[in-house]
Order: sequence, then structure tokens, then C-alpha cells
Amino acid sequence: MKTDLTDTTSSKINKALVLGRRAIGTPAVGMVLTLVIVTDEENAYDALKAANEASREHPSRTLVVIKRVSRTPRDRANARLDAEVRLGADASTGETVVLRLYGEVVDHAQSVVLPLLLPDAPVVVWWPVNAPSDPANDPLGALAQRRVTDTYAAEQPIQELTARADAYTPGDTDLSWSRITPWRSMLAAALDQVVCEVTSAEVEGEEFNPSVELLAMWLADRLKVPVRRSRSAGPGLTSVRMETSAGPIVLDRPDGSLATLSIQGQPDRAVALKRRETAELIAEELRRLDPDDTYASALRYGLERLEEEAATTASRPVEAAAVTETVVEAVEEVEEVAAEAEAQGGAPAAKPASKKAPAKKAAAK
Repeated sequence: MKTDLTDTTSSKINKALVLGRRAIGTPAVGMVLTLVIVTDEENAYDALKAANEASREHPSRTLVVIKRVSRTPRDRANARLDAEVRLGADASTGETVVLRLYGEVVDHAQSVVLPLLLPDAPVVVWWPVNAPSDPANDPLGALAQRRVTDTYAAEQPIQELTARADAYTPGDTDLSWSRITPWRSMLAAALDQVVCEVTSAEVEGEEFNPSVELLAMWLADRLKVPVRRSRSAGPGLTSVRMETSAGPIVLDRPDGSLATLSIQGQPDRAVALKRRETAELIAEELRRLDPDDTYASALRYGLERLEEEAATTASRPVEAAAVTETVVEAVEEVEEVAAEAEAQGGAPAAKPASKKAPAKKAAAK
């Protein structure tokens, strides 16, 4: 059942929801939370489709806030609210209200959303694109117990990830973090099978993918070891390699669907590790509404610290190689002197002694 309301108000939308529930024979409200989606017209369809699929697991009232762009001064001065109310089969297992804001009301979206929130139910705000730099201080984000962003959809994902760390508030989360949940589970299970000590790790994935950075920071934070990142053609995360005292542990997924887990001394195992759709990711985030301390710890570890420790570890083999080269040069020099002395019948053998004489005098002083 769909009801279109033009130039309406929040009270008229609430009235349309009540009349709609009566019309389809479900006067009671069976929703467990309110999901507010803040997006633009371009991404509204995909976001709403994902929310409807997630509502099968979490029945919710979904409010889609679409801020329309006003291109002329006349349009910007004309504040208007249009709404589309969907109930029953058109809204999956929940209720859906699509709100289109025009003019000055765009800057006061919280005033429109607040009367439509379910009473005594948690609120989750999701920005599929164009998330604010500080979600907790956003007028809509301030209404929510949980704020979901997606740095993968940002124009500069890595810089966006750094901004998320600087502005983190308990309740913030990111779909880029949800994407690596199967990887974290599999790596933790692999370490449970072997008694060993991890010395270093390497995470491989496509460039400009924040999930690669988050997984690397999580490993560095939990294992307290240097983690190096390397690029691949993708898709997404492709490989994680952990060097341990019992041999390497490798989780490799070259095709984005099936992974291979390799542990020293054990046969290789095929693991289902497919890339998940947005509906599965948002459904996972709706399962828990308390602050994610693990995500906060990994995010606050910091990209700069990750790069510093990886650079420090990479410089050690260079230093060792330099020492080895010096030793080799010294040995070659001694061999040359010995060969010259042998060729001349031992006459130049006094040269090394004469070179050492000043050193002996210095020691005597």
C-alpha cells in the first residue's frame, strides 16, 4: 500500500501511517527500531532496497531523508516536504516513509524526522554516501544511538578513515569494518588451532580500500606486531599472511568468493569467504546497538603509527645487509694483502704491523 503526500507535514504523515495500518489489518506497531537513511536521489533506490532486505531480520520503521537540491533563489525560498508512505508488501516487513525535502527545510531535517520516530525504540542513522565529518554532532546523528557510515563510498577513502578516527564517538561504526568480519573470524580461528607466537603480518588488497587499512590496524592492535600492507588488483581484500614461530599462516582469496587457508603442517582448506552485499552488512550492524569497542580500538591505532612500525621493520634487513657487506669487504681486503705478501716472499708483511703501531701508542697514552 502506497500513499503519496505533497506539501505535507509530519503530523499528516503520522496520520497516514495509522490509517494505512488499519487498512491492511495490522493496527499494532511491531517495529523494533527506527532506521533513518540520509542520502541523495541517486543512491536512494539502492539504499532503500538494502534496508528492505535487512528489515526481514530487523522489522523497523525506515525513514529515507532525501535532500533535494534547489537550483534557483525562488526554489530555495520555497520550503516544502513531500512524502511517500509505504506499508504492507510494498515495505517488506516494516514501514517505509520516503521524505523529500525542498528549500529551507533541508537545513532542518531533524525537525521533520523527530515526530516520526518510534517511541521507546532505538534509532539508527545510516549515511550510504556523503556522511558528515563528525556524525555524532550532526543534527540527525544526535538523535541516534548508532551511526553508520561507509568510507568505501567516499571520494578519498583513506583520508575519510583518518577523519573518522579523529571524530570517533561511542556508537559510530562503518560498513568497511563490517566487510572484514568474516576475515577477522577466520584469522582468529586459525590462530586458535596453533600454539605459536606471531612475529609479523602482511595484508594485501586493492588500492584505496579502507577495509584493508582497518584489517591491518586490527591485527597490529591485537597482536602487537608490525603489519605491512601491499597492493593487489583485488577484488577487495585478497590475502593475509602471518609469520609465526610455527610457520606461516596464509588466508588467500584471489577471486572474491572462495579462500584457501594454509597452516604449516596441515593440509590446505577451502573456505567460503564471498564478498557480501550491502543488505547483509547493514543487517549485521543492526544486530548490536551498543558501542563497538573493538572497532574503536582498531580505528584509534592510527594509520601513521601503522606506517611507522612497518617502515621500522622494513629498515632492519637493510641494516643487516649493510653490516654483511662491510664484513665481506674486510675479508676481501685481508685476502688481497695476504696474496701480495705471498707473491713478494713475505716482505710486505710488515705493513699491517706498521699500520697498527699508532693504535698501540694511542692505547699506551
